[in-house]
Amino acid sequence: MSERGRFISLEGGEGVGKSTQVKALADALRQRGLDVLVTREPGGSEGAERIRELLLTGSQERWGARAEALLFAAARADHVEKAIEPALKSGKWVISDRFVDSSLAYQGGAGGLGIEAVRAINAFGIDENFPDCTLILTLEEGGERARARDLNGSDRIGGRSDDYHRKVEAAFHIIAAEDPDRVKLVDASGAADAVTLRILEAIKELLQ
Repeated sequence: MSERGRFISLEGGEGVGKSTQVKALADALRQRGLDVLVTREPGGSEGAERIRELLLTGSQERWGARAEALLFAAARADHVEKAIEPALKSGKWVISDRFVDSSLAYQGGAGGLGIEAVRAINAFGIDENFPDCTLILTLEEGGERARARDLNGSDRIGGRSDDYHRKVEAAFHIIAAEDPDRVKLVDASGAADAVTLRILEAIKELLQ
């Protein structure tokens, strides 16, 4: 049997450069001879991609906070079952652009449901499949970068108020403080290559 792969998630608020760093990290791991699956949330499997459309389109009033949290959890359960767990079992390294900690920060922290309540909602769906390492990219000017990027309109969640996104950032810091062995804060300022080096330093124990 193949040795089980490793699971890394990249998190952060809007505009911190997650997509760029997911690709850069995947390239760096492949250069080390590792087989890598890059995926995203919400999405990553056929069922989860369908739910993604429901979650990210339409008016702000389309879903209440609890319904939104449950939809994310349902998408995540399918994502784990259909994509993440099979890849890990086959020995692949999995890099996910967002995972459960986004729900904890967005719906739990900023959405007012409570981090522990949202953790409980997701516990059944993901079972023991928490990432081996979660990297939260932090950037003070992330909101400004996101607004510049999204001049043609954000999705339902990205387009929420600055106050909402400040609460998201605060929740991410709480999550990192509560689980320092798994969750690492990574400074996302400066050149993209420099950020990638910080990410590789943060996961060096996984690479040994």
